[in-house]
Amino acid sequence: MKELEYPFDSDYLFKNGRKLKKQLLSEGGPFIDKRIAILGGSTTSAVKDMLELFLLNFGIKPFFYESEYNKYFEDGMFENPELKEFKPDLIYIHTTSRNIDVFPKAADDKETARKLQEDVFFKFKALWESIFDKYGCAIIQNNFEPPMYRLLGNSDCVYPGGAVNFINGINAMFADYAYTHKDLYIHDINYEASCYGLNKWTDLSYWYMYKYAMTLSAIPECSYGVARIIKSIYGKNKKALSLDLDNTLWGGVIGDDGPENIEVGQETPMAQGYSEFQSYLKRHAEIGVILAVNSKNNDDVARKGFERPDSVLKLDDFAAFYANWDNKDLNLKRTAESLTLLPESFVFVDDNPVERGLVAGNVSGVAVPEMDGVENYIKILDRSGFFEVTALSKDDAERAKMYRENAIRSNEMAKYEDYDSYLKSLEMKAEIGAFVPEYLDRIAQLTNKSNQFNLTTWRLTRSEIEKMAADREYVTLYGKLADKFGDNGVVSVVIAKVNGDTADILLWLMSCRVLKRDMEFAMMGELVKKLKALGVKRITAHYYPTAKNAMVKDFYALHGFVKEEEDEAGNALWAIDVDQYNEKKHNIAINV
Repeated sequence: MKELEYPFDSDYLFKNGRKLKKQLLSEGGPFIDKRIAILGGSTTSAVKDMLELFLLNFGIKPFFYESEYNKYFEDGMFENPELKEFKPDLIYIHTTSRNIDVFPKAADDKETARKLQEDVFFKFKALWESIFDKYGCAIIQNNFEPPMYRLLGNSDCVYPGGAVNFINGINAMFADYAYTHKDLYIHDINYEASCYGLNKWTDLSYWYMYKYAMTLSAIPECSYGVARIIKSIYGKNKKALSLDLDNTLWGGVIGDDGPENIEVGQETPMAQGYSEFQSYLKRHAEIGVILAVNSKNNDDVARKGFERPDSVLKLDDFAAFYANWDNKDLNLKRTAESLTLLPESFVFVDDNPVERGLVAGNVSGVAVPEMDGVENYIKILDRSGFFEVTALSKDDAERAKMYRENAIRSNEMAKYEDYDSYLKSLEMKAEIGAFVPEYLDRIAQLTNKSNQFNLTTWRLTRSEIEKMAADREYVTLYGKLADKFGDNGVVSVVIAKVNGDTADILLWLMSCRVLKRDMEFAMMGELVKKLKALGVKRITAHYYPTAKNAMVKDFYALHGFVKEEEDEAGNALWAIDVDQYNEKKHNIAINV
């Protein structure tokens, strides 16, 4: 919904919130349901209302628990039957600088100030660990915005007794803890308040009248920041950028002006703007975002723009390159198909409002931000939070390279008359084993991002996965796949629960970038071996249909399972006796 995309009109959202919610519930979806507890150090009702709108727009239907005013610590720290019964999937601790109990005196030395910082930090640390212990769910914690005044002026950030220095130190402690505890996510209101403007953010009239810790019009900004974290945790991030060229990646029209005359580099102010935007896009490879070209141009002419020595982006930065005279909605769909991604995984970036309207109208779910002037391009994409990072694995940094390697594999396939010969030529090798700590971040990421090849779409946090990996009732498997072109990293995850001589497959998923590569057969073979060694005689498994996973509806039939139950919604139970499983039947082309 356009009204809920950055930049949004806060006044409009407050006036029309109920209407927008009704529209989202009737026209949006499919939704995933999540139970979110808000523990507030100030009034949180407006925060909750705005958060609900943004989450619905992201495809998440929230159910809320709200603490009483300023009871955030008591609710999370001590026994709370109501919160326990609520069974939160996630707890958001909405605290601000108002909730710091004590500040140092102006003349306090470093040791005294440090002791007070530690007192604040350890209070919150105890709260987080109590929540982890009682509820086992993820936590979003605000850090602290700068103070409303600086008693020491500019030296407030220098002297140990300065409030700015004090808050910066606490924020650093929060960040250090979150970095080593993967289910604690920091909502950076320190940055948000600075961007919004601290004088406007801390409108005291709203605190005195309503106990809102920020001005009313800043609440959507705060709620949007929290919603970005939540949608990232639950796999609602975008994955790729579909990029126009003329007046988007460079100034001018390359077909008319020629590659030598387009604006890029350091020669003019406009050229510098496009070069900085290219640098910003190039850095997205570090977090696993895929870049693709979608341009109305002759292919050979378009490519020359990236051959300039001063072009930051080069041809090998793109996983797909479509420069032709077809409509851009068609090219975006082709790009998605070639990369085995859903079209809704893309952000379409184009300076032309006509092209944006065409793509937005014809490609469901794609994000189409309003791109208004190269000087605003970075801000628009950055503040929109399409690629919000809540976990970062080694595989993320390699993802763009992996998709480029997949394009090479696709070209290679055309050389072979039959598919089996092609698979054998890849010289594939799989690494399959029980979950290990170094892959837990990637495994959690896959459980929340994989939608198409996902039998039950069970979403898990890292801590939940860690507990199952340590529990002997569960058999866990990760699968990595490499071939002569490169390593795809961890691409498949399986979790089964053992109960006596029966095992139930609770989760089976695979990255779509290794579709039709026999990895599913290799994983099943290893799973059956492990279960058989544990004395399991019968395996059951489930398929729960969604709007996106129809491709695996008959997945278990391929492995010899028999469908035992199916309801009207298509939810199915499959089963097989271990002795009836025939691994040799599949003749897979992977060495394990």
